[in-house]
Amino acid sequence: MQIHELKVKSKKDRKRVGRGGKRGTYSGRGMKGQKSRSGGNVNPLFEGGKTSLIQKLKKKRGFNAVKAKKTVFNLDVIEKTFEDGATIGIADFIKNGILRKSKAKNGVKILSKGDLKKKITIKKDVLVSKTAIKMIEKAGGKVEVANKKIRRAKKLNK
Repeated sequence: MQIHELKVKSKKDRKRVGRGGKRGTYSGRGMKGQKSRSGGNVNPLFEGGKTSLIQKLKKKRGFNAVKAKKTVFNLDVIEKTFEDGATIGIADFIKNGILRKSKAKNGVKILSKGDLKKKITIKKDVLVSKTAIKMIEKAGGKVEVANKKIRRAKKLNK
């Protein structure tokens, strides 16, 4: 007899024992308890009654929003940093050194605190509050509106 003439015994002939199939009696589940029952399972966070680290972290105070907040600038900051007749976008804030590149991706919003006397044009990529729009237009500037909500607010104010 040579190696190529040998035959492997088929798996059909193997004996199966009980409900467990391959292993017999308890089928590797042990004797009693939750894990030996059908459909029984233990929460992976369960550590025998001890509060797990993950559960402790859940109970800590505070909240981290998924969406990062926009960087806020007031009109008085714009009055100091930009000259009369300037067109302002996010790139201009970075160029003047009042905004980091890492924060720029979250966006910029201008609020109405302070006075503005310079004629300034603000690009679409910068959000502006309603009162800030009024103050910029009062000073003789323009705001290119990108946000639909602000456009709607403008129509309501007229």
